[in-house]
Amino acid sequence: MKLKQITISIENEPGRLLEVTEALGNAGINLRALNLVDTGAFGQLRLLVSDVRKTRHILMGLQSSAHVEEVVAAEIEDKSGSLAAILKPLKAANINVVFMYAFIGMSSDKAVMIFKFSDNDKAIDLLQSINVRILDADAFGILESGNNH
Repeated sequence: MKLKQITISIENEPGRLLEVTEALGNAGINLRALNLVDTGAFGQLRLLVSDVRKTRHILMGLQSSAHVEEVVAAEIEDKSGSLAAILKPLKAANINVVFMYAFIGMSSDKAVMIFKFSDNDKAIDLLQSINVRILDADAFGILESGNNH
């Protein structure tokens, strides 16, 4: 139920994001979701990709270190208050949202939230208990072979 996300630090300069995304595109890697956050001289690029192992290999060739971590994709209703409705029981269970990002889901009435929780397993159990659909790698067309380093 957890997905493997790749996080890389890229220089915050013109063309660096193009270099990374072009190399992945040329290798046939599909970007399933991404988030880029400015941290000053560098940006943190978080990626869900169609092939984790191949992406890590390409990034090594670009001399970009890649960190693989587990995240949770939750499908929620795309309407006002839906996010707050799932955050409330997480708070009650003392589960912290470390980071998150979102995109409109695979259907017109759903949004997909990508979460890193303080305890992913506990969060998955809680979300499923309140009928939140947790998406797996198959839902994204993701191959997740390889290790987490």
